[in-house]
Parts: sequence; C-alpha cells; structure tokens
Amino acid sequence: VQLVESGGGLVQAGGSLRLSCAASGFTRDDYAIGWFRQAPGKEREGVSCFSSRDGSTFYGDFVKGRFTISSDNAKKTVYLQMNSLKPEDTAVYYCAAARTITEWRMGFGSWGQGTQVTVSS
Repeated sequence: VQLVESGGGLVQAGGSLRLSCAASGFTRDDYAIGWFRQAPGKEREGVSCFSSRDGSTFYGDFVKGRFTISSDNAKKTVYLQMNSLKPEDTAVYYCAAARTITEWRMGFGSWGQGTQVTVSS
C-alpha cells in the first residue's frame, strides 16, 4: 500500500487546513485510513481514522469537534479538515492505513512520509 499526503503548511491560530491522503495498492475493499501526529519531544498520537467497511470514525480526545474526517471511496482518498487550529496542533502529521480501526490505532499497516503542520500564535 502506498500513501501520498498533501495539504500541510503554516497557518495562524484559529485558521484551517485540509490534509489529503491518497491510497493505492489495496488488495481488499475494506480498509481504515487516518492520521497520526507527532510533535518534537512528544509521543505519537492518533488524530482521526475512517473505516470504509461501515463508515465508522475515530477521533482523538484532543480534537473536540474541531476536525472532521471524510472519504472519497472511489478515489481511495481520505481528507482531514482541521478547523480552529491551535499552536499545540503543530506536529508532523502521518497518514496510515490498516485493515481496521483497531489495527490502525495499534500502529499496524502502512505509513506515509508525513506532512508538517505549523500553527503560529
């Protein structure tokens, strides 16, 4: 599986960004794709994930309604709309794909290269 991320960048606090992750090479129709993030000196944390099997989603507690994940199943592309961004959202965001959300949360599966998101105060 190959994952190509786009959409990172620099934004002011309170602003918005949309990340995209295009997946290819799946050998099955159901999958879970989502985003982790890692800030310098901090542990990696799960941001959000979408399951094509039943449309279920996962969000990290820190998202608190600010981020929305969506999917274009035909394109096997997942989008993360991030609103009301805060300086503490600054991190490298990694797209990851697995068979299920459970496996995704455990870090199993394929990973993208990462895209930098920087939120200035």
